[in-house]
Amino acid sequence: MHRAPYASDPAASRGREFNEEREGSRGPRSEFQRDRDRIVHSIAFRRLRSKTQVFIAPDGDHYRTRLTHSIEVAQIGRVLARELGLDEDLTEALCLGHDIGHPPFGHAGEKALEDAMAHAGGYDHNAQGLRTLARLESPYCDHEGLNLTWETLEGLAKHNGPVTAPNWALAEIDRAFALDLSTWPSLEAQVAAIADDIAYDNHDIDDGLRAGFLDLEDLLALDWLAEQWRAVEKRFPHAPRERQLRELVRTQIGLMVNDLLSHTRRQLGGIDSVEGVRGAGRQLAGFSPAMQDQERALKRFMYDRLYYHKEQIDTAERARDVISRLFAAYHQDPTTMPDAWLASLPEQEPERSRHIADFIAGMTDRYAIDQCRRIYGRAPEGLSNV
Repeated sequence: MHRAPYASDPAASRGREFNEEREGSRGPRSEFQRDRDRIVHSIAFRRLRSKTQVFIAPDGDHYRTRLTHSIEVAQIGRVLARELGLDEDLTEALCLGHDIGHPPFGHAGEKALEDAMAHAGGYDHNAQGLRTLARLESPYCDHEGLNLTWETLEGLAKHNGPVTAPNWALAEIDRAFALDLSTWPSLEAQVAAIADDIAYDNHDIDDGLRAGFLDLEDLLALDWLAEQWRAVEKRFPHAPRERQLRELVRTQIGLMVNDLLSHTRRQLGGIDSVEGVRGAGRQLAGFSPAMQDQERALKRFMYDRLYYHKEQIDTAERARDVISRLFAAYHQDPTTMPDAWLASLPEQEPERSRHIADFIAGMTDRYAIDQCRRIYGRAPEGLSNV
């Protein structure tokens, strides 16, 4: 594979936090391939299969979860990385790991943990992802965490660009293994972040239509979507509506991918090293201004019609109640926690609350519901609206 001069090079990695003596013992893989594989084989990654993407604890098998979303992000990310001459394995690792820190019930669960942890430094899903991979997920005998490379941790930390005010979880890791939080990350990290946007912008349309929360006629109020829909109908006039809708989603993904590649190549003029990427002082991978405006309009539409749909808000309120009640129960009576978590529960604050938050954040939707039912004798009804 052609490697562009501005691509990250696994042979030139800044290394890992803990020294390892496993060279050659686990197969012929690059450092970034090892990172990707460590994420894929982690318990935290497997739990994403039962964590909310858009719909909480969906009864239907066809709706996306955090796991299927992460896989779709990785597919888009690899295409972008290959076309731009970037390291595909680092890009894939970042795509697969970007949602590890999400608690059960998605943003509803995160809001509940933010409120519960206000006295203990707060909660942030991105920082929690770093904490999970660098500290909590510990399958190795000689160090804690997965001991990912600096480049992977940096890319996950700067998921949305430079971090000027890291919360306590990210700050702790940065003190131990400085991640240069004030600079822009590698192009692989920038591409992974945009791949996330492309995936959920379009696949959430697919799920929203399937659930009946979105209506095609409303979607066509967006001119660029209407234009693509007319092209789909013209090309496949006799295809069933469901297939036409899926063709629309694929077409939109293709348009966004091609726009990103074209604009990013223009942005990279004069950049000839990974140091040049970090020193550019601005985002280099991204959409053209025209596509950016269209993408923002789509996001506004999705928040108005799907994410803030009344049924979604009502379900989110019930989900927040589950997380709040679990946090209160574990804080008031720690014996309600599993033995392994109880045995390592700190005596002092804020460490005690942070430990409880670590436990809750790792739960799947259904496990959280089951724990609430076990402790309180019941869980709120209506925690799945599809």
